[in-house]
Formats: sequence, structure tokens, C-alpha cells
Amino acid sequence: MHDIKKVVLKEVDNPILRGFNPDPSILRVGDDYYIATSTFEWFPGVQIHHSKDLIHWKLITRPLNRISQLDMRGNPSSGGIWAPCLSYHDGIFYLIYTDVKSFSGIFKDAHNYLVTASNICGEWSDPIYLNSSGFDPSFFHDDDGRKWLVNMIWDHRKGNNRFGGILLQEYSVKKKRLVGPITNIFKGTELGLTEGPHLYKKNGYYYLLTAEGGTFLDHAVTMARSKSITGPYEVDPKNPILTSRYDCKLELQRAGHASLVETQNGDWYMVHLCGRPLPSKGRCILGRETAIQKMDWTEDYWLRLDNGGNTPLVNIKSPDLLEHPWEKSCIRDNFDSETLSIHFQSLRIPLGEDMLSLTERPGYLRLKGWESLSSMHKQSLIARRQQSFKYTAVTCVEFDPYSFQQMAGLICMYDSLNFYYLSITHNENIGKVLTIIVCDNGTFDYPIDEGISIHKDEKCYLKVEVNYVKLQFYYSGDGFDWKAIGPVFDASTLSDEYFTYIKEERFTGAFVGLCCQDLTGLHINADFDYFEYEENL
Repeated sequence: MHDIKKVVLKEVDNPILRGFNPDPSILRVGDDYYIATSTFEWFPGVQIHHSKDLIHWKLITRPLNRISQLDMRGNPSSGGIWAPCLSYHDGIFYLIYTDVKSFSGIFKDAHNYLVTASNICGEWSDPIYLNSSGFDPSFFHDDDGRKWLVNMIWDHRKGNNRFGGILLQEYSVKKKRLVGPITNIFKGTELGLTEGPHLYKKNGYYYLLTAEGGTFLDHAVTMARSKSITGPYEVDPKNPILTSRYDCKLELQRAGHASLVETQNGDWYMVHLCGRPLPSKGRCILGRETAIQKMDWTEDYWLRLDNGGNTPLVNIKSPDLLEHPWEKSCIRDNFDSETLSIHFQSLRIPLGEDMLSLTERPGYLRLKGWESLSSMHKQSLIARRQQSFKYTAVTCVEFDPYSFQQMAGLICMYDSLNFYYLSITHNENIGKVLTIIVCDNGTFDYPIDEGISIHKDEKCYLKVEVNYVKLQFYYSGDGFDWKAIGPVFDASTLSDEYFTYIKEERFTGAFVGLCCQDLTGLHINADFDYFEYEENL
């Protein structure tokens, strides 16, 4: 299991949640800390990590695991779950989330819901619909028993600020819906793009924490306060209280979208979104991650980083809590369990027995071919986050295609427009072949032409090595003698920033995983013996 050690005064290394883990919402219940992060089009929805010491974190659940809670069929890439909020009151966990159905052009179809549970790792309720006026909803439990929802409002009208402010409305537990007047309590600061609101109460004030400046290099955390929950809100004279926007040399860039927690010892910490761009490309190939900062209250009741500045630190003072490390995850998954590892996710929907099975051939993951990698509906694909700048992933697959429309293999992907796919398929002239498909902002290429002939009835071992911006595929007939296949690819194309070249925004991160397609509609299957993911720090 794990060892529990006495307090050791040392530094915490940021980020605490590495790889695609954005928009953190932190919660303490007793001695337990939880962080919920966005998952966008990846299913199940919302990642929740657990910690006892604010240093070591373990992925424990994804609560939105049923179609009745989250149906993302047809959702665009980087749609789906935006900015969840996790809270707790009177023995009940509350999770608020947005399901974004469209966000291109002038409109955003963003539906906000509430689910609850008595056990954070148990079954969560079916959703209660709240509103669709904007995204980034957050729940606040006031000390008088009333509950309030805040979310940003999206204003599509010509000449108006699209980020139109922060709306406040009361929630009725009895009626299971929002009730009463809707109040725009905060129009934001000069930084603009006001979103990600969270309410807190301390020192006789309601504090409104917001994200501003957009989620890229100008991102920031701002604060305002009021004696009344409906305002007016006084802006912190030292805003932004956290940002990287003024120093491009900081290791942690994109700092913003924050959430606060008070420890059982009365100390305050803030978790926030960040990104670590590579100097050679300026791209965050690990996506948007979660970091933590130590905070202090001033004599005039404003919140500051404990070092007095407003830029994110890579190393912070260790909290005064018992150190509580977790057992490390296994590098190799032999698919011996009847349930999929928690580190894997699928796209948009759960994969039923018509798409995935761990029992039809015990000891193997069987993927049954469905739609293409361009599909927004039904893909037989599972993948895990890239969480290190350097990693190796390996698998062994048995697959006998008889059409060029049938493919299976190992994929490094950002989304349907950007991926590198080492796949087994069929060529009419050669037979069973190994090939590579590249999709670069929607433009396809086949860098090794017809492919490499491989034996029809034998296993094929596939491997990828990623070293910062370098991505190289390999193949083997026995798992020992490896041969490189294809050129060295640019791994930094699997990043948010790369989409700016086609004037689109994306918000997720790089994944590596396994998939199978059968565009004939006959659903032939590929059997994967194991999957290894090893970080090379």
C-alpha cells in the first residue's frame, strides 16, 4: 500500500496534476482533499483526484459515467465538459458541470447541470438541468442554508462584450431548479474575458474569484468582494492576484482559472490552471495542467501569494500536513481485469460490448471496429493522457484485416484533426501491412506509401517513443528486435497552440492509446495483449 510519514518541511513541485488536467476545482472534506478537472469530449466525464497532504494526488473516479448523465454524441472536439465545480454540504457532494454542444462562430450552446452523491466514489445521480446562459458554473453554499449558482453569461450580440459578466441565481433544493431573480453581479476588469467564477465567504465579505484574459498566455486570476452576495463588488486594487502574462520566461505560463481551499490548520492554498511551453516551439504539449500556490490574507482582508508577488512558483512550501504518498500505477496493463483501467478514456460515449470486451478473450482487450477517427459519434478507441515530456508506449496486437477500410493499432492523438496513427491494415497488392496515417490540422498524409508487409497470422508489436518534440514509431515481430518506421514526427502539433494556425481554439491535450476501425460496417475485431506506458523523466 502506501507509507504515511511525519511532516517533512520541504517544497511541493508544480504542477501537482501533470498532463491535461485544466480548470481545477478544489474541495476539502475533513482530512481529505479533492480536485475536479475538465475532460471535454473524453468519457467518462470529470476527473477527480484525491490527496491527504496537497502534495501527492491519486485519480480516484470519473463521476459522469452513464449516458443518462452525459451524452456527447455529436459534440465537437474540445466541446463537452468545461470547468466542473465540486462542493460539499450536509453529507452530500455536489458537482456542477457544463456540457458544451457547440462553441464556434458567435454562439455557444452550453448546458449546465447538477449531480449529487453521498459517496464521492459511488454512483452519482442523474443530472438536474440548471440553465444554458453561459459556461463555467459554480455552486456556493451560504451559511444561512441558501444555495447559489454563478456562471458567466455569453453575449452573442454585435458590438457587445461576449463575456458579459457573472450571473447569480438561487437554487432551490426542494424544487430542484433555479429560482428567483437573475443578477449580473460582476462585469469584470479591464483584463476582459471574465469567466471561471467561484464564491467564498470570509471576514464578513463575499469574495468572487474569477479567471480573466483568456486561457492562453494572457490568462490571470482576479478577485472582487462585497458585503452583499448580490453586490456591488469592489475590485482588488492589486489585481491580478496571479498571472504569468507579464513574464514570458516563467516556467509556468497561462496561469489562471483558480480555486481556493482552507486546510484543517487554517492555511489557505490556491490551485490554478497552468501550461509549460517548450522553448523550441512555445507549445504546451502536455496541455493545461494544475498547479498549487500558498496564500495569505492581508490586514485589509485581501488574498495574496505568500511571497508577496503575483507570479506562479514552481516550488512552494510544503503544507503542515502528514505526508501521504500513494502507490505508483503499474507501467504495464495486461488486461487481466474485467474492467478497464481508470487511466483510460474513450471519446464521447462509453464503449459497450459491441465495441469493447475484456471477457470474450480473457487476458486481451478486444476492440471491435466502428467509425473512423473523424467521427464525432462512435469510435472504438481508448487512450490515456500524456503526462511527461518523455515517455514510451508499447502494445502487442493480433489483427487480420481483409480490406483497406479496416485498421487497428497504436495512436498518438490530440483530436480528430491532429494525430499520428501506426496502424495495421490491408493492401490489395501486398496483403497485411503496417502503415502510418498522419492528420495535421485536418490534412492527411501517408509518409510510408503502401506500407510494410507483415505476416498475416502473427502478432505485431508496436511502440512509440516521445522525447519532447520528437515522436518516433517502431515495430517488432517478437517484442525485442525493434525497427523504426516512418520519419521522426513533430509531437508539438498535438497541442492547443498548434490550432492557432487555422484560427481555431482547442483546450485539451495529447493522448496515447489503442483503436480499431472497420469502415465496411462488419465490425471485425483487434485483440491487444497488453499496453505499457512508461515515463522517462
